[in-house]
Amino acid sequence: MNTRPENSATRRRWERVPAPLTDAGLVLLAGLDLWLNRWDESSTGLAFGALACVAPAFRRRFPLPVFLLCLPGALMQDIVVGQLAALYTLAERSRDRRLLTLCAALSAIATALPWPLEGLSAHDRTWTLVSFVYTLATAAAPVLLGQLVQARRDLSRRLVEIEEAKEHERALHAQAVLARERAQLAREMHDVVSHQVSLIAVQAGALQVAAKEEGSREAARTIRSLSVGTLDELRSMVALLRASGGRATELTPQPTLADLRTLVETGGIEADLTGDLPPGVGTPAQRALYRTVQEALTNVRKHAPGARAVVELWHEGDDIGVTVTNSPPLRPSLSLPGSRQGLVGLRERAEILHGTFESGPTAEGGWRVRTRIPARTD
Repeated sequence: MNTRPENSATRRRWERVPAPLTDAGLVLLAGLDLWLNRWDESSTGLAFGALACVAPAFRRRFPLPVFLLCLPGALMQDIVVGQLAALYTLAERSRDRRLLTLCAALSAIATALPWPLEGLSAHDRTWTLVSFVYTLATAAAPVLLGQLVQARRDLSRRLVEIEEAKEHERALHAQAVLARERAQLAREMHDVVSHQVSLIAVQAGALQVAAKEEGSREAARTIRSLSVGTLDELRSMVALLRASGGRATELTPQPTLADLRTLVETGGIEADLTGDLPPGVGTPAQRALYRTVQEALTNVRKHAPGARAVVELWHEGDDIGVTVTNSPPLRPSLSLPGSRQGLVGLRERAEILHGTFESGPTAEGGWRVRTRIPARTD
């Protein structure tokens, strides 16, 4: 039969008993032990016996001094309650086993020795030795019980720590699973949804140009405008999903031309930024130029190690643009996989804004990327 729930309930009820009430009961029990088993009726014997009855009330704060104060009473009187209680408290709180062994031996000696000490015969000494063996076994009981309670308390604390560590590990695992799911969702949105929306915007732009009826052109323009806005929203959502799980959980501001110099200076290659643009450039156009420079510098860093780049901003009539040209690489590049989706995305972004995108090698052996878009976009 399993009695663990009953034992646990009994232990909890016992732990709910106030400590002062427990100490008062122990003092009364020790006093009863002295009243029934007093040996020395002298004032000194009774005083030490009374001290051995009262001192255990302070065993929680001063376990070792209280135990030592109980030894004279145990020597002069035939009492054991006070010293065994003090010995148990000492064993339950101390981790020094040599000290506990010495205290158990002192308790057995104080109990086994006859009082008064003078005039021991050979027969008395033999029985004293026998009594010492039995009382030593008796003193070992509270020591072992106290050590067992201490070990149980340490084990309970350790189990709580293990459970907290497991709970933390489960939380981290759940966050990792959620981060993987969000990353997968971001990839799906980027590879499928964004591409389809880009195609819708391109087709709507083509329909707007080719349509003859004003109603059809207006509908195509609305579709293209909504597609451009939807594409920007999708890209913001993809950025948020990819950033989830990190420290920054809020959407970061979209880059503009004001961030371009920082991008060039921190791109990891030698690059110069030249030219300027007229004021009032629309936000979509600014983002398109920024992404062009970002992708171009990334490709230079990957495929043209040691090359130097020049980023040129320019404007011609109602059009603005950026040209990124890099010199030939100074050392062989690593064989890195590439899907060329970055250049495809730049071309789609330029077409959505009624612009053009070009990329190709230069006569000197480098590479040039060029984006042209209207300064004002819907």
